[in-house]
Amino acid sequence: MPEPTKKEENEVLAPAPASPPEEPKKEKEAGTATITEPKKEKEARTAPAAEPKKEKEAGTAPAKDEEEATPPSALPPEWSIGEPPAGEEQDKQQNANSQLSTLLVEKPQSGTVKVGENITFIAKVKAEDLLKKPTIKWFKGKWMDLASKAGKHLQLKETFERHSRVYTFEMQIIQAKENFAGNYRCEVTYKDKFDSCSFDLEVLESTGTTPNIDIRSAFKRSGEGQDDAGELDFSGLLKRREVKQQEEQPEVDVWELLKNAKPSEYEKIAFQYGITDLRGMLRRLKRMRRVEKKSAAFARILDPAYQIDKGGRVRFVVELADPKLEVKWYKNGQEIRPSTKYIFEHKGCERIMFINNCSLTDDAEYYVTAGDEKCSTELFVREPPVMVTKQLEDTKAYCGERVELECEVSEDDANVKWFKNGEEIIPGPRSRYFIKVEGKKHILVIEGATKADTAEYSVMTTGGQSSAKLNVDLKPLKVLTPLTDQTVNLGKEICLKCEISENISGKWTKNGLPVQETDRLKVVHKGRIHKLVIANALTEDEGDYVFTPDAYNITVPAKVHVVDPPKIILDGLDADNTVTVIAGSKLRLEIPISGEPPPKALWSRSDKAIMEGSGRIRAESYPGSSTLVIDVAERDDSGVYNISLKNEAGEANANIKIKVVDIPDPPVAPSVTDVGDDWCIMNWEPPVYDGGSPILGYFIERKKKQSSRWMRLNFDLCKETTFEPKKMIEGVAYEVRIFAVNAVGISKPSMPSKPFVPLAVTSPPTLLTVDSVTDTTVTMKWRPPDHIGAAGLDGYVLEYCFEGSLKSTSAKQSDENGEAAYDLPADDWIVANTELIEKTKFTITGLPTDARIFVRVKAVNAAGASEPKYYSQPILVKEIIEAPKIRIPRHLKQTYIRRVGEAINLVIPFQGKPRPELTWKKDGAEIDKNQINIRNSETDTIVFIRKAERSHSGKYDLQVKVEKFVETASIDIQVVDRPGPPQVVKIDDVWGENVALSWTPPRDDGNAAITGYTIQKADKKSMEWFTVIEHYHRTNATISELVIGNEYYFRVFSENMCGLSEDATMTKESAVIAKDGKIYKNPVYEDFDFTEAPMFTQPLVNTYAIAGYNATLNCSVRGNPKPKITWMKNKVAIVDDPRYRMFSNQGVCTLEIRKPSPYDGGTYCCKAVNNLGTVEIECKLEVKVIYQGVNTPGQPVFLEGQQQL
Repeated sequence: MPEPTKKEENEVLAPAPASPPEEPKKEKEAGTATITEPKKEKEARTAPAAEPKKEKEAGTAPAKDEEEATPPSALPPEWSIGEPPAGEEQDKQQNANSQLSTLLVEKPQSGTVKVGENITFIAKVKAEDLLKKPTIKWFKGKWMDLASKAGKHLQLKETFERHSRVYTFEMQIIQAKENFAGNYRCEVTYKDKFDSCSFDLEVLESTGTTPNIDIRSAFKRSGEGQDDAGELDFSGLLKRREVKQQEEQPEVDVWELLKNAKPSEYEKIAFQYGITDLRGMLRRLKRMRRVEKKSAAFARILDPAYQIDKGGRVRFVVELADPKLEVKWYKNGQEIRPSTKYIFEHKGCERIMFINNCSLTDDAEYYVTAGDEKCSTELFVREPPVMVTKQLEDTKAYCGERVELECEVSEDDANVKWFKNGEEIIPGPRSRYFIKVEGKKHILVIEGATKADTAEYSVMTTGGQSSAKLNVDLKPLKVLTPLTDQTVNLGKEICLKCEISENISGKWTKNGLPVQETDRLKVVHKGRIHKLVIANALTEDEGDYVFTPDAYNITVPAKVHVVDPPKIILDGLDADNTVTVIAGSKLRLEIPISGEPPPKALWSRSDKAIMEGSGRIRAESYPGSSTLVIDVAERDDSGVYNISLKNEAGEANANIKIKVVDIPDPPVAPSVTDVGDDWCIMNWEPPVYDGGSPILGYFIERKKKQSSRWMRLNFDLCKETTFEPKKMIEGVAYEVRIFAVNAVGISKPSMPSKPFVPLAVTSPPTLLTVDSVTDTTVTMKWRPPDHIGAAGLDGYVLEYCFEGSLKSTSAKQSDENGEAAYDLPADDWIVANTELIEKTKFTITGLPTDARIFVRVKAVNAAGASEPKYYSQPILVKEIIEAPKIRIPRHLKQTYIRRVGEAINLVIPFQGKPRPELTWKKDGAEIDKNQINIRNSETDTIVFIRKAERSHSGKYDLQVKVEKFVETASIDIQVVDRPGPPQVVKIDDVWGENVALSWTPPRDDGNAAITGYTIQKADKKSMEWFTVIEHYHRTNATISELVIGNEYYFRVFSENMCGLSEDATMTKESAVIAKDGKIYKNPVYEDFDFTEAPMFTQPLVNTYAIAGYNATLNCSVRGNPKPKITWMKNKVAIVDDPRYRMFSNQGVCTLEIRKPSPYDGGTYCCKAVNNLGTVEIECKLEVKVIYQGVNTPGQPVFLEGQQQL
């Protein structure tokens, strides 16, 4: 194959690529149609094309076994600038897109359109992760932007669907022309993301080529003074297009004019020669000038572009200015290494690279580097077209058959597209179309052909096409078994069946309307048999049914008739078909009936027919029901009525009982049997006649005798014949009456009862208790009744009887109070008071000693005596000795501390009977009653000191004695005062800015422990005292940070719980802080031994606890190492008992007893153990039970602050 020729650089007038896609948007807004290029590094690329004449002039150079391709100066007429073969562009886009992020969710697909028709390309972008609308650009070829070409033949649209958040971009080509064919590209950008897709457009019925275009037409925008304004100017550069014949003008080299002209003359030249896109030409002119610069490394650079057929061999040659320079070859930015495909040669200063067996993947940009410089070129690999060697043939087939359309192409496994009526066929998993490829043979298979498959089918390759027509007809159809007319009973199954000669589907209609399949109606198709099955036939299923096979003008009819025997529907009546009507009202009894055809109804009573007419009792007939009408019901209308139905399918009969009811007669006047304070009990008899309906209940009314206004007492019916009216006023006369009620209504009222007056005794007295007992008397006390009433309370009667007079020892429980009531005859009870007593306390006298008596009390008013209140048990007439007990308050169980001058008032309660003797002692000596006041009562003793002095401190012992029983208790009183000053304050040492002080504790500590010291300093010059240290616990201290050169005095205050001492002790001599310091010798201290055996600093104290209330035992202990604490009860260790909780915090030990009972009383011990020893401390706990009344025998126990009744 001869080697293509190349032309000298100075003869190549190829337009340079336009600005890149990143040009500012202002040009688009101004309407300027700029021509852009994809990448910056492709600036050196030129459009490879050559005119035949120029190639011949350059001559040819034959090669031995290689085929070299050099770039021509212009494209051949069948190429468009920027439109390489489709395979090359797709390979490039796939390589580029593999490195980019994906934005397109639906990419435009290649398409075919006929001249004059429309086609739309769609691209979709998912906007879920995008904050704003992405930018999209449509290109033809590699660099022609179509944004400015919108008009008559091109429309660009964009929409946004909010629900799916998808942007849809459309490019619509209208009335396509032959020159619109070619490769297109869609680019989408969003911030740093980029995506693109290439697709092809093929325009059928193309015409011959057009003459070459002048370079000036490439820069004329469409729509400026031309008849084809708004059309797609796809022939922007050296692209064939249909142009109108223009007047012949002399050929002028516009490029030379622009290169040689001044910049101020550019617009004039553009206007003169019709160049509207002057800005694009200037950008190209700038690049052309930039190319003319000589290279320091290359004597001859690569040609702008090379073109080679697929499978050929290409040769790249550069000539170096310096043969010592290192040369590297690159393809799409990746270095090329020598191999069988890539061969490198060196011939002097020439550097040659051969590419063997070129494929579409070799279609790329190449550049070579020498030192710091490089030159680039672009290789175009052209693929030979695929031809159709065997054409499609017209075919005829029947519906349901398999159809195969077959053709052959010139190459194996070639890319072939099938079309149906111009639309591409895309096989899928659910499609009836699929394509078989057997080498060069391509077969389109259609499974189960239908009439819709009748169309023109075509096949298209890159070098040819073929078409054929497919005609699909129906097979002749015969009805083998027709439908038959049917008559069925209501509720039975209807089955319509027919058989046809072909296995095709069909449609069922009823009375001309399509039959819809439901749960009750089923359509069955099995092979050639078609069924319509209706379960549980209804009257609305009756009609004309027709089966029509699909795609055939044949019908199979049948009629269905549904019949039903007559039925009487009595669902609305009760079990015995009884209808109740109120006397005087109108009865309209409507009985639903059914039957097909509609039956005739006849009413009768006692074999006497009831006719239809206008009588008081008559029958009426309506569609679907029959009605019996009684205008004014009477008691005589009660009875059995018969209804009978009859039609051609059968007969039906039913009996209905009609009952006429009325209101009942009034009851007899009621009688009042019992009367209370605000209530009474009344009885009555039912009415003689209940009105034919059972009595449902009664209403009761009452009124005052002097009033005429009745008031109803119950709003809910009273089912019984007895009632208890309440909330009446005592002493007022009342009358009552009754109403009877049945289902019909309320009767007239009964006659009023005899007048009655509510009046009742009081309730029993409450809280009957024993106040005191002697050898001959018993004093009882009680509280008034809870309810006295309007009659008031006149007084009380106290009665008693001896235990030996009981006839029965059994007792019965009172329902109201839950206390014992003794069943004794009235004669056995002795009245203690001859007259009514108004007080709630009375003493029964003259009783024998050691006797046992029962006591009860009654409240008396105008209505009589109330129910008695009994004492719960017999009372022994004998004075009982109660052992003394002292109740020390909780705050007195520890040392009682008061300051000098404060008052001391201590109240100590005690118990004991008879009245005990009390003795107070202080520190074992009798108390001076001139200084300390003692007051005693039956239940407590009081110690009062108006102004406490320190001499009042000490231990006070209380002794309570009842006959031979003695109880003692002790109280520690501590009266404290402010301490005296320390005895002596000395200056032990002075060094630097420091002074060491020491002092001795005060002689008088104020009867309280010394808690600390306060140290002050004063300058000798001013003698103003300033506090240096407060609350200091030791008796020596070091004062630092003193001013050098000053002379200081110091004084110390002592402090206890009452405060600082009134005076302070000052140092006798002063401390001078000398300017020349002396060396301080640190004293040697021996390590202090902090270990200590356990010791209780606060002991346990005897405690009283109340049953049911939590009690705590507290003590404090110290020791080092920290001692282990163990609690014991009665010498038994307490371990894992939920009733006890033990705490230890900062040496304070606490034992909590949760809700103690008398069982929890005893001796408790706290034991502390460490390595140096063991110590124990004990206390007694007594648990008392609280009684709210009297505990006999014995006296009640009261809590502190509780008063006796």
